[in-house]
Amino acid sequence: MHKSIDNLALINDQIKSKFGLVKNLKIIAVSKTFPMSEINPLIENGHLHFGENKVQEAVDKWSDIKKLKKSLKLHMIGKLQTNKVKYVVPLFDYIHSLDNIKLAEKIASEQIKKNKNLKIFIQVNIGNESQKSGINITELKNFYEKCTRELNLNIIGLMCLPPQHGSVKNYFNEMVELKKILNVEDLSMGMSEDYLEAVGCGATYIRIGSKIFGDRS
Repeated sequence: MHKSIDNLALINDQIKSKFGLVKNLKIIAVSKTFPMSEINPLIENGHLHFGENKVQEAVDKWSDIKKLKKSLKLHMIGKLQTNKVKYVVPLFDYIHSLDNIKLAEKIASEQIKKNKNLKIFIQVNIGNESQKSGINITELKNFYEKCTRELNLNIIGLMCLPPQHGSVKNYFNEMVELKKILNVEDLSMGMSEDYLEAVGCGATYIRIGSKIFGDRS
C-alpha cells in the first residue's frame, strides 16, 4: 500500500470518527510539485479530485491522463493570471481562485471559445489582508451578481485562505454566513493544518497536500 493511500484513509477515518458520514464532502489531494509517480497510486485507488497551482506544471502532468480517465477532476487552486486562462479552461474542471473582474471576463470568453463550463469559486479575502488576493466582503455581492448575471459564470461557492492569526473557526463561520447570503452551494476551505475545523463549520471541499503526499522537498 502506498503511503498516500494510507494517509488519505487516515484523514477519512478522522473525519468520520469526529463527524460521522459527511455528505457532499470532497477531498482535493493537492498534488502540486509531486510527480505523477507519486500521484498514480491514488488515481489507481479510485481518488478523483486533485489540485494544482501552477498552470504549466499541470498541463505537463495531467493532459494525457485526463484524456484517458474522464472521471478525474482537476482543481486550479493557485493564483490565476489572465494570460494562463486559455490553458486552464480545456484542462481543469474547477477554479478556486477567481479574485477580480478582469479574470472573470477572461474565463467567460475562453469558456465560450472552448464550449466548456467550469465550476468556479470566488476567492474571498476573509481577513481583509492587504497582501492577499480575493474579493473584499463589502464588494462580494456585487461581484457575484456581475459574474453570474452578466458573465454567465457557474459560481458554485466561495473559497478562503484565512489569516494565520486569530481563530480560524471564526473566519470559517463567517464564510458560512456569506454563503447563505449569496445562496451558493459550496465552500472550499480547510487545508492540512485546519481541515477538521473547516469540516466542522461546513466545508464541502477541503484542499490537502502535505498530509496526503508528505512534505514537499
